[in-house]
Amino acid sequence: QVQLVESGGGMVESGGSLRLSCAASGFNLEHLAIGWFRQAPGKGREGVSCISSSADFTYYLDSVKGRFTISRDNAQKKVHLQMNGLKPEGTAVYFCAIVADFQDRCEIGAVDRDSWGQGTQVTVSS
Repeated sequence: QVQLVESGGGMVESGGSLRLSCAASGFNLEHLAIGWFRQAPGKGREGVSCISSSADFTYYLDSVKGRFTISRDNAQKKVHLQMNGLKPEGTAVYFCAIVADFQDRCEIGAVDRDSWGQGTQVTVSS
């Protein structure tokens, strides 16, 4: 079964930083486009960022541009999300998932729903 495993969440103060990691269980995500999503309490899941399989294309939600950076580490077979300048509204469970990779552009809206992991909790205090 294809499954992704998220790690790196925690509790930080407003303005702090966290680095999330997404690893694959049972397969190699090196040639897949990967997206990061988050779900705040009482809200729907939203796409935060994605990276194409080649890493040449990245997407960011407007509210995180300039603060979050997505990257691939093919040697470790992981995708990371560096989050700087965290705000209380960033409190959520963060998930990674496989997304469509069309002409080397990741498609944040086209998610492989069978690849969701358990998520990692990020809590930002004010």
